[in-house]
Amino acid sequence: MTAQPEARAREKIDRQLTDAGWIVQDRAAANLGAGPGVAVRELPLKGGPVDYLLYLDGAAAGAVEAKKEGWTLSGVEAQSKRYSEGPP
Repeated sequence: MTAQPEARAREKIDRQLTDAGWIVQDRAAANLGAGPGVAVRELPLKGGPVDYLLYLDGAAAGAVEAKKEGWTLSGVEAQSKRYSEGPP
């Protein structure tokens, strides 16, 4: 069975983050001390779950939203703003 577009996007994002030196982890097994850059998948925030929350030296530094190819940035602007309102 072919993966859904968002699942394919997540696979690509996992590879890109790993290639860039990030340690990609699932929320249940997250270890923010595993390295200087840790990306945690599917983290619940006040504004809703974020696909990836990026940590630099243990501090939240950014978020990544997985969308299928062709999705515009303006299409996730409000969603992205909510992430900034509730990081741990």
